[in-house]
Amino acid sequence: MALPKLVALDLDGTVWYPDMYMLWGSGGAPFHVDGDGTRSLTDRGGNKVELMGIAGQIIYQVKRDAKWVANDTKLAWCSTTDEPSWAQDCLRLFKASPGGGCGPLVPLKELADSEQVYKARTKREHFNKLKEELAIPFEEMIFFDNQMNNIHDVSPMGVHCVYCPDGLTKKIWEKGLAEFAEKNR
Repeated sequence: MALPKLVALDLDGTVWYPDMYMLWGSGGAPFHVDGDGTRSLTDRGGNKVELMGIAGQIIYQVKRDAKWVANDTKLAWCSTTDEPSWAQDCLRLFKASPGGGCGPLVPLKELADSEQVYKARTKREHFNKLKEELAIPFEEMIFFDNQMNNIHDVSPMGVHCVYCPDGLTKKIWEKGLAEFAEKNR
């Protein structure tokens, strides 16, 4: 099965919930780790920020599993979050693991090859920078996002885009990889 050379993930609503702007008012930084950091954080207002689906396991797999390492697949965060510094805090505090309660825990921040986490007009800006920075053609990229407007924005560039309204679930992940492999046979 053909694997992408770049896995790009939106953060708000794809990797975690709620979106950072939803914490405005009583919440936001600083964040504190709940348990081992593989499921949730709590902000200053007592609001939970939770990893969605199996995001932590997928992120870990892309950077540590032998087939992905042999493919030299890169991982990037692509977020137009309204609170980039809060998102950076969450990336430092959330941990990825292989799942099943085994294996080392690794901060999400340490696993990314590129971080496109800033306010931007469109996600196209992120992908143009990724192509330049990592020298990976758009056609060898896969992108997961919970907002259809971002899918419509990036898809014409040649990036395989996967809509994930409920976050990065196992079902969406497997479906996206199968579609990518079929497209790149």
